[in-house]
Amino acid sequence: MSRQTPLHAAHIAAGARMVDFAGWDMPVNYGSQIEEHHAVRRDAGMFDVSHMLALDLEGPDATTWLRGLLANDIAKLKEHGKALYSCMLNPDGGVIDDLIVYYFSPTSFRIVVNAGTADKDVAWMRQRIAATAANVTLEARRDLAMIAVQGPNAREKTWAALPQVRAASENLKPFSAVAVDDLLVARTGYTGEDGFEIALPANRAEAIWNALLAAGVAPCALGARDTLRLEAGMNLYGQDMDEGVSPLDAGLAWTVDLKDEARDFVGRAALVAKPATRAVLGLILEDKGVLRAHMPVFTAHGEGETTSGSFSPSLEKSIAFARLPHGVETDATVEVDIRGRRLKARTVKLPFVRNGKALV
Repeated sequence: MSRQTPLHAAHIAAGARMVDFAGWDMPVNYGSQIEEHHAVRRDAGMFDVSHMLALDLEGPDATTWLRGLLANDIAKLKEHGKALYSCMLNPDGGVIDDLIVYYFSPTSFRIVVNAGTADKDVAWMRQRIAATAANVTLEARRDLAMIAVQGPNAREKTWAALPQVRAASENLKPFSAVAVDDLLVARTGYTGEDGFEIALPANRAEAIWNALLAAGVAPCALGARDTLRLEAGMNLYGQDMDEGVSPLDAGLAWTVDLKDEARDFVGRAALVAKPATRAVLGLILEDKGVLRAHMPVFTAHGEGETTSGSFSPSLEKSIAFARLPHGVETDATVEVDIRGRRLKARTVKLPFVRNGKALV
């Protein structure tokens, strides 16, 4: 049986269509996925992301241990609440998960991992703690819910619903978080728009969701979240990367920090030994059809494959990410095999859309 978030009853009451997602009963839409998508691009929408797992890492060895665990270097984090996006790799350089780390002090961090990989992630982290004899504790915070409020008017509408957070969050920089009473308000997201991701006690989730609803924030679900992150050029674990794919081949080389030669993180040796063999570009379909994942792409430099694809409500065209041979440049014409037909597409630099504006 699928697990339920603290907002499950609110989704049912709102008439959401529910589906199983990574073992959780989650809303896929509340009626119109397109309208939800546009609400985020043009105004403000909110998502229940309580299925994701927050982990609190504490202890004298927290900084050293994280520097050995992650491909990105958390030594960059100096300010309280500052966040970092990173991949967590296996020894072969494959991606176990992509995650966000929030810095509170050299001995205190919060890590937010994906729902579908949460159990695997925790098991791997505990294994690494034991293997390194690190003096740290790792606590899974299933007592928390998380709500993402995204869009050009997201912050103003959050402050209307939760006026107590305005003073602390008004000058909050992107990719930073601040604690306000029992809430953690982070200026992060997965849509390519501004806004907040709010971690809060599970028993307060429905009241805060309803307050945001009353402030004019539209409830949005998994369907819109996927088209928004696709337009924004943001990877989805399990589609755009997994344990068999290096971050260097998944368009995530920018998250791999090799500057400190003395820092040996899990997977480093494998990445150094095997540089990137693929480049990730966006595709815009020029013929009629819909791009999906795992479609062959034919280029002048060899064959590639789409990893994520869908119809873009903002561009009103079909778009995709494609893992292509090196040498393929932007604005090149390629062909995609869609049900046995080779249809023309154009390569573009990611992202497609950011902050409400088309970039291609």
